[in-house]
Amino acid sequence: MPHTIVTNVCEGVADCVDACPVACIHDGPGKNVKGTDWYWIDFATCIDCGICIQVCPVEGAIVPEERPELQKTP
Repeated sequence: MPHTIVTNVCEGVADCVDACPVACIHDGPGKNVKGTDWYWIDFATCIDCGICIQVCPVEGAIVPEERPELQKTP
């Protein structure tokens, strides 16, 4: 099951982007409610490896299940 980036928790650090082995994490347009950049995971490409969760320094920004209601996508 793909992981989910919680749009309104993400702070745009982007460590997950470089760490992702399948390049399924993309930048979102504009800012989130915190006023920061944000990223989203393409559920169709995610291989559920969990590396994004391991490298993200923002607690709660990525959850280990597919939760489309928590993640905005362009």
